[in-house]
Amino acid sequence: MIKDITIGQFFPGKSFIHKLDARIKIVLTGIILVMIFVCGNFYSLGLMSAFILFSFLLTRLSLRLILKSFKPLVLILVITSLLQLYYVDKGEILFSWRKLSITSGGVYMMIFITVRILSLILVSSLLTYTTSPTSLTYAIESLLSPLKVFKVEVHTFAMMMTIALRFIPTLIEEIDRIMNAQKARGADFETGSLVSRIKALFPIFIPLFVSSFKRAFELADAMSCRCYTGGKGRTRMKQQKTGVRDLCAAAAVIVLSAAVIWLNAFFGRVV
Repeated sequence: MIKDITIGQFFPGKSFIHKLDARIKIVLTGIILVMIFVCGNFYSLGLMSAFILFSFLLTRLSLRLILKSFKPLVLILVITSLLQLYYVDKGEILFSWRKLSITSGGVYMMIFITVRILSLILVSSLLTYTTSPTSLTYAIESLLSPLKVFKVEVHTFAMMMTIALRFIPTLIEEIDRIMNAQKARGADFETGSLVSRIKALFPIFIPLFVSSFKRAFELADAMSCRCYTGGKGRTRMKQQKTGVRDLCAAAAVIVLSAAVIWLNAFFGRVV
């Protein structure tokens, strides 16, 4: 299960999405995330989901990858869906047992929320799947450059965010290695009461924290040995440029956003 988490990983490629300017990708990802919440009916949400799936197909990444990224979140999806199913009492009653009842409105809301969450996960993952950590650093620094007027260390902030994303896969591998080591010593993480399972996690988190701090000190020493002093006066090997490809992607997202707003106005908002 731990190995199935792919958040923060970068998969090199030469697709249309990979070649987009990282700054444009961040901005467009933010717009799409907002528009997913703006969707008020299945027509607008279906259009948005179809666009996201089409974007994923453009990346030429394996379909198994997306299914693998959803696997660790199945429990959260199930709990969220059940809450919507039983707490929405609008519409025709389909099933009733004592004080619990399932209505057509609850089923509608369950499907709607599930599709929305899946769309949020997929569009967020696409950004890290198709953008290298270095490009993300440059893009975040460029987008936040106006904050330099207020004496904000933009480069340092961007570097911290990128390093955090970069080390997610490393920490996942570390957790898996520690769990296997503890299981070899007889540790049991799958049986027993909830309290016993929580106590069984301490032998995982303590070595993980120690290893993380050790890795952080090693990274700081490596950066110091390479004379890293921040972003002031530093140059870049690759300059980011916005081209026709980026303008086409931006136009597509703008048209999509307008279509979502029109569908909400024409068919009405259900949620």
